[in-house]
Amino acid sequence: MKTQETNKNLIIEQFLKAGIQYGHKSKEWNPKMAPYISGEKNGIHIFNLVKTFKFLRIAGNILEKKASKGKQILFVGTSKAASESVAKYAKEAKIFYINFRWLGGMLTNWSTLQKRISKLKELENYYLNTDPQILSKKERNKNYKQLQKLKYLFEGIKTMQTLPDIVVFTSQIKENIAISECQALGIPTVCVVDSNCSPDLIPYPIPGNDDAPAAIDLILSYLSKRILAGKQKLKNNLAKQA
Repeated sequence: MKTQETNKNLIIEQFLKAGIQYGHKSKEWNPKMAPYISGEKNGIHIFNLVKTFKFLRIAGNILEKKASKGKQILFVGTSKAASESVAKYAKEAKIFYINFRWLGGMLTNWSTLQKRISKLKELENYYLNTDPQILSKKERNKNYKQLQKLKYLFEGIKTMQTLPDIVVFTSQIKENIAISECQALGIPTVCVVDSNCSPDLIPYPIPGNDDAPAAIDLILSYLSKRILAGKQKLKNNLAKQA
């Protein structure tokens, strides 16, 4: 118990350094966030970090369990504050990610998305196996621009064969279209919810600052470690069965 309490205190200390405790201006808040807020300072809502830790751990438990069963996990964060960390920790955890732009219908119009990903793979193979000397400059430029655009949009999901089993979002407001698609398809979601958000729309909310890069980085770092722990459990179980 002492070790768990020490770990909790260390993580909360990291929360403070990262600025997870800061919400939005109190006049901009959503009253549904009241249970997660401990007070107000200089007109800014302050999160209860003990509760933030509790809900972060719950989200981590869910993701570790999903990973231990071989389920597909997707990280989504397209804001400037989140983009770099989303790609970094998704790659570390060997999961899928979208970190630049969410196109409406990415999940609800899955067959169309698969066609665009197939085009990306086709262009990549084309560049790998075609001698550039036999192409005109115009053709090279046209294909290159198309390839770069598709990579920008789909690089993090180009090997995703089916819909994800759970999606992690770094912002409810920024990613509201994607969250609506998950709701329509019954895909569970984990999401950082700031003081202006609606926590009842998210099965596994993590109350905290969704605008600070350091805050998002810390949350995704923790979740990626839990996913890796789940993948290790899966690997160990498969080894026992072999």
